[in-house]
Amino acid sequence: MTRTGLYPNLIAFQTLLVKEILRFMRIWTQTLIPPAITMCLYFIIFGKFIGSQIREIHGVSYIQYIVPGLIMMSIMTNAYANTASSFFLTKFNKSIEEMLVSPMSNIVVLLGFTLGGTVRGILVGLIVTLIAFLFTHVPFTHPFIVISMAVLSATVFSLGGLINGIYAKRFDDISFIPTFILTPLTYLGGVFFSIQQLPPFWRSISILNPILDMVDTFRFGILGIADLNIYIGMALVISLCIGLFLWAWVLLNKGIGIKV
Repeated sequence: MTRTGLYPNLIAFQTLLVKEILRFMRIWTQTLIPPAITMCLYFIIFGKFIGSQIREIHGVSYIQYIVPGLIMMSIMTNAYANTASSFFLTKFNKSIEEMLVSPMSNIVVLLGFTLGGTVRGILVGLIVTLIAFLFTHVPFTHPFIVISMAVLSATVFSLGGLINGIYAKRFDDISFIPTFILTPLTYLGGVFFSIQQLPPFWRSISILNPILDMVDTFRFGILGIADLNIYIGMALVISLCIGLFLWAWVLLNKGIGIKV
């Protein structure tokens, strides 16, 4: 820790984290309920209507197969959206300047915003999990893998949202990456299908998608089935988490996108 010592920075971290959590909890009808309704529609349309026409995948029903992917998709998108919008609004309202001139260290700013997005992602994931129980049985074969992958993935996307918020100069910059990059990668990340069902060319392309490793490892934790090596998937997510953390830290230290 810098400038003020450990204890004052811990107080600052607690304050920032509580502020971030209260920010999305105050408007829970906009931040928690809409994702839940969207996932309900996915379960009804893909799980019940379309799933009834599709054979089993790896020995489980189609609706069971898509449960892990839908949970992970809700975690990733909400963790990303929370941090990107929150940090950009902090810049837009000029309140980031108060943090910069305060004794609060950059690592506290980084951890506060990141964990705020992670908490929202996990909360939405829990809500979607409860909804999934209404439609099918969710066994949770390896609980440790489920919890660790959910937290790591939420952290990765929260860090990604923070980096997006740092670089963003206008509101449109926040929606560009989720719309044109993250959404296609998510839908092509094995949420609704097994890569074993793809032709060899598209299978080799899909393997390059890191979201596929996250979804596949998370699916192994819940259902005990996987198309890829889960240890490689776990190592990839941890590496992404460390890499994005260092990237965001460097950006904050250099004042890129913040200091004029």
